[in-house]
Amino acid sequence: MTSHLTHVPAPDGLAPSPQYSHVVWGTGRFVAISGQCALDASGAVVGEGDAVAQAHQVFANLERCLTAAGAGFGDVVKLTYFVTDVAHLPAVRDARDAYFAGAPLPASSAVQVSALVRPELLVEIEAFALVPETARAGGSGADLRLLG
Repeated sequence: MTSHLTHVPAPDGLAPSPQYSHVVWGTGRFVAISGQCALDASGAVVGEGDAVAQAHQVFANLERCLTAAGAGFGDVVKLTYFVTDVAHLPAVRDARDAYFAGAPLPASSAVQVSALVRPELLVEIEAFALVPETARAGGSGADLRLLG
């Protein structure tokens, strides 16, 4: 079985949005990616005080997680943005657009929070994807049941 996603940007009675799809459904293997922050491989914050740098690091981290699941941004059905200030959303959208590069935009939600896990973090994003059943996890070559 292969993954097939249907994006509905504007169901009857709802205004279309250029920023997301109102509804996305499909078939395949469900993948949930924990909220990613602007941390590098050693756990150091990237771009302290810089929403643009942090947003790009977050999407780079999401890409690494998707790759580990045998997925890509085209398989993402839902993103949830957590920002410490809604003024950071344009930076997040710019980074998202660079990584999605023409792929249909997923459903999404944005929430302003009073703080993230570390005070210098400005953005956290979680993702849900549907991956073709035939896709294999990447990265270390570990069996999916052993990851975690």
